[in-house]
Amino acid sequence: MDKEVIIDRVAEILKETPASMQIVKKGGDRDARFKYLARHMVEKAIAKDALILSSNEMGIAIVLRNSTSKTGFFKETIENIKLVLNVTGFKNVSTILKNQKYIKNQRPANEDYLYCWFWGISKDARGADTQVGKEMKDEFLRRAHLYNLPLYAETQTRRNTIVYQKFGFDLFHTWEREDGKTMYFMKYDPTKHEDKYTK
Repeated sequence: MDKEVIIDRVAEILKETPASMQIVKKGGDRDARFKYLARHMVEKAIAKDALILSSNEMGIAIVLRNSTSKTGFFKETIENIKLVLNVTGFKNVSTILKNQKYIKNQRPANEDYLYCWFWGISKDARGADTQVGKEMKDEFLRRAHLYNLPLYAETQTRRNTIVYQKFGFDLFHTWEREDGKTMYFMKYDPTKHEDKYTK
């Protein structure tokens, strides 16, 4: 794996992702901001053993385990300050924090679970090559069954909810945001699909 290549691919995917487009400050060198965010995400994923790549490395996901993804208060504060300076800017900080709190509150406070923080496929591998998406999906569900933990995800793209539901996810909450955007919250419960995967 070439980490820099993965970071570049994540940055390109982030430019098409509604959630990241809303938090990355507009104007100036926006490409550099997306790159900084991508580097932050990939390096955190590597540190937490949460980075998932397809065999051709065109499919990229970050699936965090709640019990092992905690960051110390001091380190997290420093990271957040750097993200404000290099990605979001100060203007939207209160809205971003408010939205992130709402999203996090949809997941259990005191239970272990898996969380799909990021999932994307590079443009060059989309469409005809559906194998990449299937590979990624199989690995997500394999982990959920391996650890016997629910897997949570959210999306602002309606068609993605249909894809998730085909994989066995349930739509458990819909949030009509103040900005007019709708967010869909999904959960995969491995205990409902025990016949599909061996532990």
